Amino acid sequence: MSKKNTIRIVAGIVLLIIIGLAIANREAINPDTLKGWLEDLGPAAPFIFMAIYIVATVIWLPGSVFSITGGLLFGPVLGTFYNLTAATIGATLAFLIARHIAADWVTEKAGGGLKKMIAGVDEEGWRFVAFVRLVPLFPFNILNYALGLTRIKLSHYIIASYICMLPGAFVYTYLGYAGAQSLKGGDSFLQTALIAIALLAVITYLPRIIKKFRKPAS
Repeated sequence: MSKKNTIRIVAGIVLLIIIGLAIANREAINPDTLKGWLEDLGPAAPFIFMAIYIVATVIWLPGSVFSITGGLLFGPVLGTFYNLTAATIGATLAFLIARHIAADWVTEKAGGGLKKMIAGVDEEGWRFVAFVRLVPLFPFNILNYALGLTRIKLSHYIIASYICMLPGAFVYTYLGYAGAQSLKGGDSFLQTALIAIALLAVITYLPRIIKKFRKPAS
């Protein structure tokens, strides 16, 4: 057996174990439970949180749950940094798995949209990645893997993903922060809630604005 096949088998086994553990503990994957558990970890909480978020991204767990938790725990600024960094690292790992280990499986899961995606990347490069990060044409988790089958440079993928996932990361993080403020009450809650509503409106209409001004593919 070749070294490359051995690596694929080991990686596949590890992924199956992680997925099994996630399924077995799926009821614990919600913001309140995660918040309560992470609060007891002290200074290690940000690092443990990011590690969990990275694994969750690789195994297709909903990133919004973790982004909201990041806002609950760390506030809108640090929370956004932790969320965005972890999501990008997880997306990069998924990209590398698809490119070097699980190309056939990703091709099967991606379906007919894969050819369109590959054609888009071939034509536009990092600009296509930036566009699909800002405009959710494809589900986030499958997108991470599918882009690994294109010819885009890894560095371009990482930079475009990190920058263009920022708006969504900030909105979900702020929603978590707003939830934490609502539990505390006080005069600042109304202002925080209004900002959260405004951010939701912006992120909802952002895809339409981008589609309007984006140059159509020739």
